[in-house]
Amino acid sequence: MATPRSAGTTTTSAATATGTAHGSGPRSVPGAGPATEAEPQVYYDPYDTGIVADPYPVYARLRDQAPLYHNPRYDFWALSRHADVERALLDWKVFSNRRSDILELVKSDFDMPEGVMMFEDPPEHTMLRGLMARVFTPRRMAEIEDRIRSYCITCLDPLVGTDGFDIIAELAAMMPMRVIGMLLGIPESEQVSVRDANDANLRTRPGTPMKVTDASRIADGRIYADYVDWRAANPSDDLMTALLNVEFTDEHGVHRKLTRPEVLHYTQVVAGAGNETTGRLIGWLAKVLAEHPRQRREIAEDRSLLTRAVDETLRFEPTGPHVARYLAADFDYAGTTVPAGSAMLLLFGAANRDERRYRDPDTFDIHRDNISHLTFGKGLHYCLGANLARLEGRVALDELLNRWPEWDIDRDTARLAPTSTVRGWEYLRILVG
Repeated sequence: MATPRSAGTTTTSAATATGTAHGSGPRSVPGAGPATEAEPQVYYDPYDTGIVADPYPVYARLRDQAPLYHNPRYDFWALSRHADVERALLDWKVFSNRRSDILELVKSDFDMPEGVMMFEDPPEHTMLRGLMARVFTPRRMAEIEDRIRSYCITCLDPLVGTDGFDIIAELAAMMPMRVIGMLLGIPESEQVSVRDANDANLRTRPGTPMKVTDASRIADGRIYADYVDWRAANPSDDLMTALLNVEFTDEHGVHRKLTRPEVLHYTQVVAGAGNETTGRLIGWLAKVLAEHPRQRREIAEDRSLLTRAVDETLRFEPTGPHVARYLAADFDYAGTTVPAGSAMLLLFGAANRDERRYRDPDTFDIHRDNISHLTFGKGLHYCLGANLARLEGRVALDELLNRWPEWDIDRDTARLAPTSTVRGWEYLRILVG
């Protein structure tokens, strides 16, 4: 990796869980005032379980002291201010997606597979995204709300009369799986094993990066191979059948259908994203609204606030705290040049609480004048499933409030999931008795 061309890089040595560094004294920080002996140089590490448990104090220090930050241990850079993250999301020519949006893949030595939307920039990405938009339509999303509600009811009704339950196991891990399974036409008998296989791809050992042994396996969709063959012989009115039959003109001017590997790639991306992030959102809705009972009661009385509650939760506790980008060209920031070939993290969790963008950003407030956030990205890589995630979150919250307008959570047993790509709860007991 090339060395940054500046004396003012933001580096540290080993870390502690509090987000401070051992070793050398304070150094200058691009775009900010110097650290002092009383306040050691800020340290940020997306794998540090102490930081991940409550990253917001570290995010605040990054925004103030190190808006362009370099972690020498894992050799990545990070942007934390809202304006900087937003600009980077819109500048795909410098902040490229061609090595994916996962830090471990950007840093790996593997070649990225071709024909995967999450590994592409224009012009290939434009064609691939346009193709997906033709089968992942707003009309199709609107048509499934009743079925989403039915899945919620099936999950929640057996729990009425209990004193509490793990909302992750009973709802957050189940309902999104059923929705994606329904969209893709995956039989219910296969949905649990498919979900678990997808989740396993994102799991990490606490405190360590995700181990990448073969980049092509991240989105190769091999777990769907038998099902795709079966669906090709048994078409239905689902997303999988649409993928198998859609016709388009590719970047070479050839009019064709998707190849079998391409169908598998698309299926992997849709299923993985739809299960993991939406489940995390449901968990955060339960926790945040347990901690803000007055606003929860407002929503229970006025269901027009449901959408605002979902979006403020996405701002306040983003399911994906960051995305990674590969620098396709040098990037200059406040006198520091980050060389092409570097890995850059765009910290959504920090940007969503930037006081330069939001009034009183560390306060959860469903009545904000402008709740807009960066959790789903921005620009040409904006999440295609954003509207589906919002819909599932809104319906899930609506049905929870229909049964339990009052709830709390068991903080002693709550457990965050071990993954470096999303942030959310693996176990969260909701108390309703």
